[in-house]
Amino acid sequence: MGKRKVHEFLSRSEIKKIHQSSLEVLAETGVKITHPEIRNLLLQAGAKEKDHSILLIPPDLVDRSVKKSPRTVSFMDLKGNKTKVKPGSSPLFWAGNAMYYLRGSERKELTRELYVEFCRVADRLPHLHAIVGTNLSDYPASARDFVGFRAMAEYTQKHLRPVIFTPRGVEVILEMADVLLEGRSLKDHPIFSLGFTCVSPLRWSDSALEVFRVSSGYGIPLMINSEVILGATGPVTLAGSLILANAEALIGVVIAQLLEPGRPVIFNLGFSHTFDMKVGETLTGAPEGGLLGAAGGAIASFHHLPSASWMSTESKIPDAQAAFEKTLLGLLHALGGVNLIWGIGNLESTLSLCPEQAVMDNEIAAGLFRAFRGVEMDAERMALPLIKEMGQKGDYLQSDHTFRYFKDELRMTDLLSRERWSVWETTGKKDLLEVARDRVKMFLKDSPSGHLSGAQKEKLERIEKKALEKIT
Repeated sequence: MGKRKVHEFLSRSEIKKIHQSSLEVLAETGVKITHPEIRNLLLQAGAKEKDHSILLIPPDLVDRSVKKSPRTVSFMDLKGNKTKVKPGSSPLFWAGNAMYYLRGSERKELTRELYVEFCRVADRLPHLHAIVGTNLSDYPASARDFVGFRAMAEYTQKHLRPVIFTPRGVEVILEMADVLLEGRSLKDHPIFSLGFTCVSPLRWSDSALEVFRVSSGYGIPLMINSEVILGATGPVTLAGSLILANAEALIGVVIAQLLEPGRPVIFNLGFSHTFDMKVGETLTGAPEGGLLGAAGGAIASFHHLPSASWMSTESKIPDAQAAFEKTLLGLLHALGGVNLIWGIGNLESTLSLCPEQAVMDNEIAAGLFRAFRGVEMDAERMALPLIKEMGQKGDYLQSDHTFRYFKDELRMTDLLSRERWSVWETTGKKDLLEVARDRVKMFLKDSPSGHLSGAQKEKLERIEKKALEKIT
């Protein structure tokens, strides 16, 4: 299948206006950088000091840095499958981070035990491509990244995306990755990726930049995020916030390339929020968020870089609101050309993880992927000879053409209810949430994946124990 044309949410001339405005912001307003080493790198590369903490970034430095960034980024799972993403390629769906865990109607703080349960469910979802690290309440903050990494590595074979809490966590995770790779290079086998977010407006924190620095030199894909809040930390208008978000992500690209020329980056404007003036809360599932993500994908494509976003919801439970908001955002982002769409299993503005929601989101992802594929046109699929042969006979069900193509053309499901009322009634009259709960129970009843050897598990445990002893 050839490259599909994505929906045009912004014209090229509009993107150029946004980009030129972002360059003007960086050159005249500047960005706050207090990390000493990163400040020196930027100054040596041509940045100018506006005052003791604000640096002005020249447009030519931005242009050179973007051109150093690879156009294609590879991600590998623990089965050895490598997936390449670039502007225009099919979307991939990732999980998300959280603080709480929802089973049934009970919301709990997210512990390692509950996260392992989520990983076991996630491992069985075919349209979930990466598991994301999260907050583990039963461990110190400085240990949550590497403890979570060990859990996800043991209980899922997906691509691993830890959420980093301290730069030290990166070092421990690199040691664990060496155990998983058994001597193979991380650069050639990118089983995990990283990312960090700019502090809007126009400030990169020391902790984020130290993660950039410590993780440089290994070819680890780096997601560079802007999370502008429209009307709060950025302009209330979408166009204005896109200018700000583009500027924030661009300086992240500059820093990443100064530290490691050619490091793979993902240009993410899709985590931006809107602000509900009525309830005084930031939103992740509003339609404007869908437009921001789609527009961010278009801007990333303008830079020839892969993009990311999230399909999120403000719903607290797996209900109709969650389905509506996540489908709307996911569809906007997929059709807008976003490469990595986060949020499988997330609820409550990404604060919660729910395995039943993950099962349903997997089904949404399958539908979104089918929508992205669109209508494939070739002589066989046009089926003109068959139409002529069949004439007025409605007997296509028995044709060889139907048998050859129905699995590829038609999205089938064993989760959604498509049977007649009488059949649905005799099988228990279950709604989608009940079916998802049954599916989660089935997954958890099965034995966990045994993809790691006993020696690998022992080594990971020793690394974790040693790192925990240094903290406590």
